[in-house]
Amino acid sequence: MQYHVDGDLVAREEATVHVEDRGFRYGDAAFETCRAYGGEVFAWERHRRRLANTCETLGMPDAVPADLAVRVAETLDANDLADAYVRVSVTRGVQPGKLTPREAVDSTVVIQVKPLPRGGVDSDPVWDGHATVQTVKTRRTPSAAVPADAKTHNYLNGIMARLELRRVTNEGYQPDEALLRDIDGNLQEGTTSNIFFIDDGTLKTPATGELLPGITREHVLELAADESFPVETGTYSVDDLREADEAFLTNTTWELRPIDEVDGLQVGSGPVTNLLRRLYDQRVETRCY
Repeated sequence: MQYHVDGDLVAREEATVHVEDRGFRYGDAAFETCRAYGGEVFAWERHRRRLANTCETLGMPDAVPADLAVRVAETLDANDLADAYVRVSVTRGVQPGKLTPREAVDSTVVIQVKPLPRGGVDSDPVWDGHATVQTVKTRRTPSAAVPADAKTHNYLNGIMARLELRRVTNEGYQPDEALLRDIDGNLQEGTTSNIFFIDDGTLKTPATGELLPGITREHVLELAADESFPVETGTYSVDDLREADEAFLTNTTWELRPIDEVDGLQVGSGPVTNLLRRLYDQRVETRCY
């Protein structure tokens, strides 16, 4: 495997960053997880825009290189990959060990890839079975502390939630995702996913503000609007999810993953989830294959 590091393709084993890089020292960096289908990065402009927005939030608005799409294509080509996971990271770069960053930014840009199955119509999902999810005590970091719409390298909040899952995992119970609530106890998101559920025919998902609005989440809302589904974004409790007729998680790699179980209670898939999965596959097929 070859990765792209600061403009050069290098062997994975040699792909490193400086120990004084602020992405390593402080998590002072932005990233995007994308998925390539048939050699085409799906929703690339949306991912690039969110990456640029995160960099602007971090005070480094010019950190994303103009040739980023070319670098991604070079990385896919070098590894002979058409269907792949693609991660793009942009750090503030190497600077002295002071918390306050310099105004001048010489960003570090890293692109990593790995193979994934073909997507689109008649594809097999990357996940192994429907998801088991578990509510955790760790709360979602408030947006007033860390902007919720900034996708940064600092994932300590999610790591702490996943560590809680380790404590409840046993031979008969192995959760796939942790459910995060806000400080007031309202349902927000998974550690790496957004949440949808269907209640009496209405597709519902927590409103943005305290969660990261995912790119796949955007596509699902667009597909539902195209089908004239009743859609609601609002404030919900974990009980709303536990008592739902159907539920699923979304992220770029999983696409739409049905939720089988919430805190030991059965939920499962259904006609709305299955239809949205088919429509998402068709959108990928049309745009990328």
